[in-house]
Amino acid sequence: IVSNHIETIPGFCHGGTSIPGIANQVNCDVIVGYKSVYRMCFAMACFFFFFSVLMIRVRSSKDPRASIQNGFWFFKFLMLVGITVGAFFIPDGTFHNVWFYFGIVGSFMFILIQLILLIDFAHSWNEIWVGNSEEGNSKCWYAGLLLFTIIHYALAFTAVVLFYVYYTRPDDCAEHKAFISLNLIFCVIISIISILPKVQETAPQSGLLQSSLITLYTMYVTWSAMTNNPNRECNPSLLDLVSNSNLTVSADPNSPGQVQWWDAQGIVGLVIFLFCTLYASIRSSSNAQVNKLMQTEEGQGSGVEATIAEDGVRRAVDNEEEGVTYNYSFFHFHLCLASLYIMMTLTNWYRPDTSTHVMQSSMPAVWVKICSSWLGLALYLWTLVGPMLLPNRDFN
Repeated sequence: IVSNHIETIPGFCHGGTSIPGIANQVNCDVIVGYKSVYRMCFAMACFFFFFSVLMIRVRSSKDPRASIQNGFWFFKFLMLVGITVGAFFIPDGTFHNVWFYFGIVGSFMFILIQLILLIDFAHSWNEIWVGNSEEGNSKCWYAGLLLFTIIHYALAFTAVVLFYVYYTRPDDCAEHKAFISLNLIFCVIISIISILPKVQETAPQSGLLQSSLITLYTMYVTWSAMTNNPNRECNPSLLDLVSNSNLTVSADPNSPGQVQWWDAQGIVGLVIFLFCTLYASIRSSSNAQVNKLMQTEEGQGSGVEATIAEDGVRRAVDNEEEGVTYNYSFFHFHLCLASLYIMMTLTNWYRPDTSTHVMQSSMPAVWVKICSSWLGLALYLWTLVGPMLLPNRDFN
């Protein structure tokens, strides 16, 4: 619809309404749809990657590059706008197919960061509530822990049942059956390990609350992976599921079918992305290993302290002269990966096909998500057994 309206602008689009003596110069196909998403996210990724390289080894605010990080906002915004405009003049060619694989790799790395933040959030949640229960009204806090643990496991079990019903067939969809079964088994294993006496002794912060949250997230990633299966018999459209239709599919199970830009898994993915980004911005992790991995230092503040002058006015004072409160380079690299993740989520992880001008689901997206779920479970398992296998190492 938007494309049709743009083409009616006189003297603007190739093949659109023309004005005598004025040549239509703009390829309007790149302004709308997935092409515009790819180009805008390409501009953001390039912008943040440039600053990630520029800010390498900035140790304190005394470094001249620190002033670029904390100022020059107008010029940085102008630079981003310039890169974005320039991105729309990139010829189609193989740009979309190549950038799709960049998005796959970057999104995989960003999912791992999400998993680390989710594991840290689960441990912090359990630690805070257990601490509150020890200070007073223990029954209330323990009841809350138990309630949320049951809710997480109930939602995960319900998801498994729905997966077997709607995303498998008796004589087909072997990959989906394997994905669901393996992830279910893995989640049961980590849940049992988290409450073993030996694990509780070396990692007292572990428990079923964390395991239940990781299990629920694993089921989401499994569902997200299955929705990218190009086999339409194993990947019914969300409209069919909601409308309770007979789930009829096309004669060719590998046909791309109708593109669904805003399906449920894409919306849930954006919600999780916003949550993890917000948590990463305001978190103060009690885990030194997470702080080291995320390139932050516990308890250093926000980088700016407010003091009250003699005239009663609060003024900001730089407290990064001895050392920055966060790694500038990693901060921008994280945003670069986030740009790629947003690109893949907004396009539903579809692979662009410039020959047929459609968007198709692809098996690389399926395997990236499934592998990320397995690696996430492995990371969580390490938080449980690591203190037991390496008793002399500090895991606090």
